[in-house]
Amino acid sequence: MNKSERIVILGAGESGVGAAILAQKQGFEVFVSDKGSIKPAYSQQLSAFGIAFESGQHSMDLILNASLVIKSPGLSDATPVMQAVIAKQIPVWSEIEFAARYTNATLIGISGTNGKTTTTLLTYHLLKNAGMKVGLAGNIGKSFARQVAEENFDCYVLELSSFQLDNMYQTRLHIAILTNITPDHLDRYQYQLGNYVAAKMRLLQNQLPSDYFIYCSDDPLTMEALSRLQPTAKLLPFSLNTEVNEGAFRKNDQLIIRFNNSEFTMPLEELPIKGQHNQFNSMASGLSAKIMNIRNEAMRENFKSFENVEHRLEYVASVRGVDYINDSKATNVNSAWYALESATKPVIWIAGGVDKGNDYHILKDLVKEKVKAIICLGTDNRTIHEFFSGEIEVMVNCLSMKEAVEMAYKLSSKGDMVLLSPACASFDLFENYEDRGKQFKKAVKEL
Repeated sequence: MNKSERIVILGAGESGVGAAILAQKQGFEVFVSDKGSIKPAYSQQLSAFGIAFESGQHSMDLILNASLVIKSPGLSDATPVMQAVIAKQIPVWSEIEFAARYTNATLIGISGTNGKTTTTLLTYHLLKNAGMKVGLAGNIGKSFARQVAEENFDCYVLELSSFQLDNMYQTRLHIAILTNITPDHLDRYQYQLGNYVAAKMRLLQNQLPSDYFIYCSDDPLTMEALSRLQPTAKLLPFSLNTEVNEGAFRKNDQLIIRFNNSEFTMPLEELPIKGQHNQFNSMASGLSAKIMNIRNEAMRENFKSFENVEHRLEYVASVRGVDYINDSKATNVNSAWYALESATKPVIWIAGGVDKGNDYHILKDLVKEKVKAIICLGTDNRTIHEFFSGEIEVMVNCLSMKEAVEMAYKLSSKGDMVLLSPACASFDLFENYEDRGKQFKKAVKEL
């Protein structure tokens, strides 16, 4: 791009402010517009860098003269401002696409419907604690663009949502990891599963034969998409069911990773993060670490020292012999399936929120087997009631986390588990899933 061109950034959160700082450091004219309110910390940072911005509105005359628009991943193309940008045929990039053009670092990109945050954090943990100079960015932590502007890492581990992938065009991922694909965010993809799958497979779009694609060969949607796309990168599958010559698999209660004529093994019981889903995540992260030449001894030690992400099957407390588990990050049905699958006690299930076109069929058998009561937490719980009313006798509605936790306390008995695993987005009653999880933990501690 010509440095005299004008970049407009829509959204002044971590992603947008980071992109603005990088754009300004690269000599572009920069303007930031956020229709909502901007957090004071971010407005102060923009002011400190002398970057022009507005909040509470989108001034179309200041936006539509852009040479390039960098948009927040949360901003839908269906919004009026994006419709106007698209109509004027202004190029639209994600912050990831913009930042990737200003670094020569090795890029590890991780996506998937479920498991991407844990896999990203674990991959970062394995590399950083082995002595690598590595950054953590994308859908987590400090923005990629800000780090490219202010740091000098040799490698970045990027958690990539489908929304970020949508506006990535030339970014080359040296290692791409796809944890799985199940229906999610279909409201952003015209309720077409194929559109969502295509977004996830953008991980592959610029990979070369010297790059790697790590994927779950147990996942039917991934395998179907791969059969059509025929990637050029080296393929490394991971599986719980099938032994592979190169890749990762489970056998005889061991996690086994084979790469470049070497083998790494580790007893599953020694992994600190439990459950079938975390075996998948550990395989994917372990494969990326082996590609980056991390020694087996360092991998084993760093696997053992990893602590799981907050709000993902997070133990909160035991009250009157009942365990309370915070899985607020389960914003889709498949995540809730993993949570219920890992439960070893009768469950009081707190579910509900903003339904993104959920299909609860895959939960039916697990709910019948493991759930004794459902507490619906949300403003519209009709779908959950319609689907499970014939399976579960006790179903109640609550409109606050405090009320839901107090109801769970009344319904539970010693030896039960109260599981917050909503299977839905949080925006009807909470700021985000973190706010929902924190309110759950606060309410539990007040019992």
